[in-house]
Amino acid sequence: MTPVELSRTVLRAMRHAVDAGELSVAVPVEAGSVRVERPRPGGCGDFATNVALQIAGAAGRSPRHVAEVLSPRLAAEPGIAGVDITGPGFLNITLAGARADAVVREIRERGRCYGHVHPDTGALAQIHVPREIRAAVLADSARRILRSQGVLVRVTCDAAYPAASPAAATPDAADPAWADALDALDVRIDAYGRPPEPLPTLRPVPAGPVHGGPDPHRPATLRLGRDATRWALLHPAPHDHPRITPEQGGDAHLVQRESNPLFRVRYAYARSRALTRNAAELGFDARPGDTTDPAGSARPLGPAASALLDALADHPATLASAARHRAPDRLARQLVVIADAFLAFQSAPRGAVLPLGDEKPSAAHRARLALAEAAGTVLAGGLSLLGISAPEYL
Repeated sequence: MTPVELSRTVLRAMRHAVDAGELSVAVPVEAGSVRVERPRPGGCGDFATNVALQIAGAAGRSPRHVAEVLSPRLAAEPGIAGVDITGPGFLNITLAGARADAVVREIRERGRCYGHVHPDTGALAQIHVPREIRAAVLADSARRILRSQGVLVRVTCDAAYPAASPAAATPDAADPAWADALDALDVRIDAYGRPPEPLPTLRPVPAGPVHGGPDPHRPATLRLGRDATRWALLHPAPHDHPRITPEQGGDAHLVQRESNPLFRVRYAYARSRALTRNAAELGFDARPGDTTDPAGSARPLGPAASALLDALADHPATLASAARHRAPDRLARQLVVIADAFLAFQSAPRGAVLPLGDEKPSAAHRARLALAEAAGTVLAGGLSLLGISAPEYL
């Protein structure tokens, strides 16, 4: 059960309590309004939520009382093994079954759509941007992320031509140089012109001359290439300055070293694919299950595998947050977290993914390979939402 699904489960328990007259409070419609996260110090279980503290005032009850009302209803939901109340009213949730097995199986079933919302919610959104390349790229990625959450999105831009252009009176015919830049970065704009009613406009810090010339829309070729340029524009928060030009350190996005976050993310994906190929050569494939250390450790998960599993389980909530805040940078940073966790996992001295020496493949090897493949699947899916390719060889 993912955090988003667990949020919906909490909402369902709230509705049942309201319908039974145990609580009198308006139940939110969107799952994102109920925050589910890892337990903090003092907590327990797999996940925790502070929903009782959130609604206590509106319900006219103490947070502890609200938690006591919700706890048995939540514990009765399928997939939940138990609920504990800690502190002033935190609900700590323990999932039924092997958590690693459940997360990996879900990723295998959903593939690159893990964390996506199906079917469409029917929600509509419009993203309006100025005629600036970073704003357009950010809006394009925000559109992709919103679509993953079941939202239909329309992206509009102030004008296809600079204000000083004599062709500004015909906004439907875009400036060829501007259109070429958007095409090179795989960006789609649905319509040009100012909306009849003012809209909140996405205005990140401008990128500056991303094409290496004085006008960011004029030169025909991208100096960093599509993937590195999109990452350079999307990875920083919108209020931070991106690094594009050599003077800004933009060439760091091209180096194939651990210091480059984009390289680590793509390398982690390539390594996951290499592990699959190597396993096939050894005559075994991935099978979700217990990830016990092949060396015989009694721990069901080593620390490196646990960190990777936590990062993968957080992915759906990250997508929901990135969609809600129109913030692709949240997804980009989460991919770095997953990549770093995967690289630590696959190189751990104990609990190796592949057999060592004359060792024969075991059930634990197959399970750990399934976890590695799940990490690669999530990385590839996340990169696609950022409009960045995931090569199998680096």
